[in-house]
Amino acid sequence: MDTSVKGWNKWANAHTYYSLDILRVALGVFLIIKGAYFITNSREFEDVITPVSNFLGGMFVFHYIASAHIMGGFLIIFGLLTRWCIIAQLPILIGAVAINFIGEMNALNLILALLTLGISIFFLFYGSGKHSADYYFKMEK
Repeated sequence: MDTSVKGWNKWANAHTYYSLDILRVALGVFLIIKGAYFITNSREFEDVITPVSNFLGGMFVFHYIASAHIMGGFLIIFGLLTRWCIIAQLPILIGAVAINFIGEMNALNLILALLTLGISIFFLFYGSGKHSADYYFKMEK
């Protein structure tokens, strides 16, 4: 099997299912909701990142996470630049998993972060699939 991105796209387009498209859309919606949640509950977010805020710069991290989740979520929903959006999410999701071990452990947050990270890694390799804007624009050539 071809291990290039083009080979992965061929495989994904041959094995496309509506359930995977629904999962991609659900991932995008979840990211948008989490981004909006961070914006509306900024004090709680500051409490969560307290263990690493001096190291990373709290306001930069806050703006990066909120904007990456919201903009990336919309693009993932439409299947546009999905892999690039997932790459932008990976540091956030890895940080979300790690923050549970550095700071106070929250089992629900850890499970959500691990699940979202796993789904994101899947779509990093799978791509956006056949029912996406990426596929549509590729076929327009």
